[in-house]
Amino acid sequence: MKINFLKLTKYTYYFSLILIIVIYLFPGSLIGYLLYGDLGKQLDLIPNPIGTSINHALAFLYLSILGLIIHLKNKSFFKTIIFLISLSIILELFHYFIPNRSFEFLDLFGNLIGTLVGVFIAILNEKFKKKN
Repeated sequence: MKINFLKLTKYTYYFSLILIIVIYLFPGSLIGYLLYGDLGKQLDLIPNPIGTSINHALAFLYLSILGLIIHLKNKSFFKTIIFLISLSIILELFHYFIPNRSFEFLDLFGNLIGTLVGVFIAILNEKFKKKN
C-alpha cells in the first residue's frame, strides 16, 4: 500500500495545528502536566538562557514548514503565510486572558521567528527546485 506523501503531510499539519492550539489555550502547561504532573512546569526542549522561547520558535517552524509544503503549489500559499503569522501573534496574545499563562514578548518573538524562518525555507526551497 503506497501512502501519498502530500496527503500524509496534510493530515500531519492539521493534527499539529489542532495540537498547538490546544496546548496554547490550555490554562497552564499541558505538556508539563503530562510529563511532570505539574501545570506550572514548562518543557525545555533546548536549555538556553532565554528560557522556553526557543520551543516556540521550533514549534512554529515545524508548523510553518508543514503548512507551506501542502500549499506550495496552489493559490492559498500566501493566505497560509498570513494565517500562520496571524496565528503566531494571536495565540500568544491570548495568554493575557488565560489563567496560569502569561504573555511574553520573547515567546511572541519566538513564534514569529519560527514562522518567518519556515516561510524563508519554503520559498528558498521552491527557488532552488526551479533552478534545477
